[in-house]
Amino acid sequence: MDFDVNKAIQYFQNVVTEHYTDFQGRVARSDFWTYVAIYLGIAILAAVIQSVVGLALMALVQLALLLPTAGITARRLQDTGQNGSLVWMLMVPLLISSLVTFLTAMTFRAVVLLLPLLSIMWLITLISLGAAVYLIYLCLQPGTPGTNQYGPEPAMAV
Repeated sequence: MDFDVNKAIQYFQNVVTEHYTDFQGRVARSDFWTYVAIYLGIAILAAVIQSVVGLALMALVQLALLLPTAGITARRLQDTGQNGSLVWMLMVPLLISSLVTFLTAMTFRAVVLLLPLLSIMWLITLISLGAAVYLIYLCLQPGTPGTNQYGPEPAMAV
């Protein structure tokens, strides 16, 4: 099977524009990982630009793509028969971390206000890492064949 980059980018764009907050149904494993691959490409590009410009661009990308990423991950979990709400054990710490990073980078006042939260960022990062490993494991699992409680078996889009 050949990987078509243009088709993958169109799929990513469709997920972000048409399914921004879609948590219903199921998504095929290959479609989910296509989204993740494009997301990682954008994240790497944002990190490179951030290192040159110095703004919290990565945090901004994470905040902008939080809901579509949560939605497609929830639908992937539901394809495996898991409850899609498990995605929030990663998204909540990621949201806190991204907000703190963005606000800290944008203004010194935020550092003073967020000082108590900054002291436990190591814990938030550790929770995020554990949740990410667990969710990656679940998302690697094959989907349940046929219809499950979350809907019919998804057709592959990419």
